[in-house]
Amino acid sequence: MSSALTDLCRYPIVQAPMAGGASCPQLAGAVSEAGGLGFLAAGYKTADGMYQEIKQLRGFTSRPFGVNLFMPQPQYADAAAVDVYRHQLAGEAAWYDTPLGDPEAGRDDGYEAKLAILRDDPVPLVSFTFGCPTKQTLDALKRAGTLTVVTVTTPDEAQAAQHAGTDAVCVQGIEAGGHQGTHRDDPAADVSGAGLLTLIPQIRESVQLPVIAAGGIMRGSQIAAVLAAGAGSAQLGTAFLVCPESGANALHKQAMTNPVFNRTELTRAFSGRPARGLVNRFMREHGRYAPAAYPEVHHLTSGLRKAAAAAGDAQGMALWAGQGHRMARDLPAAQLVEVLAAELSAASAALALRSAS
Repeated sequence: MSSALTDLCRYPIVQAPMAGGASCPQLAGAVSEAGGLGFLAAGYKTADGMYQEIKQLRGFTSRPFGVNLFMPQPQYADAAAVDVYRHQLAGEAAWYDTPLGDPEAGRDDGYEAKLAILRDDPVPLVSFTFGCPTKQTLDALKRAGTLTVVTVTTPDEAQAAQHAGTDAVCVQGIEAGGHQGTHRDDPAADVSGAGLLTLIPQIRESVQLPVIAAGGIMRGSQIAAVLAAGAGSAQLGTAFLVCPESGANALHKQAMTNPVFNRTELTRAFSGRPARGLVNRFMREHGRYAPAAYPEVHHLTSGLRKAAAAAGDAQGMALWAGQGHRMARDLPAAQLVEVLAAELSAASAALALRSAS
């Protein structure tokens, strides 16, 4: 890992940017204060909403943190397929007594306005999901003193990120909760993602970039494993989602270890893009019919998800979770960072002892 990135935090522990509210300033601040790297998720927020969260976070910590942006999405969705799915969801709208959203509510997520703020008022680190920024964008952030990271899921995506000039890549395995950060949403590749420990060495052999490893990591021993595989740090989302500082809905937090939700799947049901979540009624009933249409489906189901949460109905919510969700620990974020660091130290020491014997 390059010294510029390792200098950002005491431990090789990164709190994943989880869009939708979980990665709030309180959580990011607690993680950074404890020696990890906290992250804000700008996805689904307005540019001003992102800026206000950055100001709030700076009030919680003077230590480095990151901000994650969603890349604008190309127009590729089949409008007819989206309309069919709209009719498929009519019963949900009636059940929750809420209208379906406008699938054409926007597809750039305020990207340029957010970039303008981050150039004018730089933060230590900016990461990107759902694509790779232009070289000009990355260079502008570099001139502002900001390090950049691009989320990748294949060696080809990592090579594109290296060519564009990113400082590091976040390598996301198929185990990860939430959206797969693929640069191109290809329905034919929905079940072809690689596991993290397979993907790390493939990407290390493809590019000369530091690697942040993400996907299903819940324990310090797993952090030791990805470091041994060639990563410089580990990014954890589900592990931090249940912390009291997390802004995730209480039902979402409780579902992580609720035996009713005993497995995860990749689904397009809630957003039109593959995302891993706990299997619930909504996913079972609608997943097979959801088209490859992001962000159209995301906009379409937004009101339904909010209504389900307001009604206390976890069966209608997007319960994003990684494969290790049953290992979640309800600990304050600072304590979780310390526990993970202690587990990492013990696992590293055990590995060194075996290597020496």
